[in-house]
Amino acid sequence: MTRDGVDGLDRAVIHALQIDGRAPFRRIGEVLGVSDQTVARRFSRLSGAVGLRVLALTDPAVLHERQWVLRVRAAPEAAAEIAEALARRSDTSWISLCSGGTEIVASACGDGVESLLFEALPRTRHILDVRAHEVLHVFYGGAGQPFTKQGPLTETQATRLARHAPPVVGPPPKMDGTSCRMLEVLRADGRASIDELTAATATSASTVRRRLHELRAGGVLHFDVDVDLAVFDVPVRTMLWLTIGIDELLAAGTALAASPEVAFAAGVTGTSNLFASVSTRDTSALWQFLTSFVGRLPGVRDIETVTALRPVKGAVAFFPRPPTRASRHAPPRAGPPRGPAAR
Repeated sequence: MTRDGVDGLDRAVIHALQIDGRAPFRRIGEVLGVSDQTVARRFSRLSGAVGLRVLALTDPAVLHERQWVLRVRAAPEAAAEIAEALARRSDTSWISLCSGGTEIVASACGDGVESLLFEALPRTRHILDVRAHEVLHVFYGGAGQPFTKQGPLTETQATRLARHAPPVVGPPPKMDGTSCRMLEVLRADGRASIDELTAATATSASTVRRRLHELRAGGVLHFDVDVDLAVFDVPVRTMLWLTIGIDELLAAGTALAASPEVAFAAGVTGTSNLFASVSTRDTSALWQFLTSFVGRLPGVRDIETVTALRPVKGAVAFFPRPPTRASRHAPPRAGPPRGPAAR
């Protein structure tokens, strides 16, 4: 049991939701061998104890949106406020304070990123440097893949849950007003009921069910879980920036993506052409991972490690500090909501 009182059944419920975020509590209970009331109680308690949330994500690749990993270096006295201002934007996700609290690593995607890079960030005081790495190819992570490969369910249990989720067969459906309104509701609560979606879209239940299926089957809509990584006993999160020989980049990225420690891996623009987010039990486990696995990847020329000290934003959820004075370093807010990129 973790320090938050999370036990094996709790972790099994979270793992089940990673496989199918909209699976009915009854189905999860059948797979886990408990009642649907037990699953519902655990879900409610975890929502308060460790911030468990099921939420909808759109796939930027399917929607032809450009994705970025940003590295923002700021003065120590302003970094936290700048990170929190970025977190309030709808086009950012997976924001962490890193490197002694002076570096912010964030994911961003959508049309608003250009104005963020060319207007908002340059006008923000106490920002010392900005590096933007465009995501060219995702090896693992993002929409449709859980943020952690850790979980107690057996392969049989996972298969029983996964077979009820619509397979992605494409092509993506046309995004109309009904689809957009559904996405707005599901971004706030991925388990919103059919009745709630019907009320939000002013359509029939059958239309909502059909559209929900089309969005999932077309690869546009996925469901993910926001929760404290300590639940899975891997609280140490580290960003890796690797420089790989171009002829070995595909092999290195594929090998990195298969590692259980890796939550996200992508080929990116820049001198460091392979980025990964890694979660480990402690720093000793991180050292073992770096020396016994990463150092042996094909084509490695250079490795930079950046420790994530404090999460500021997950896929959608913002984790603010206790209220302080009004922000003096906040970049302007972005426009309409967009899906997340890297983790």
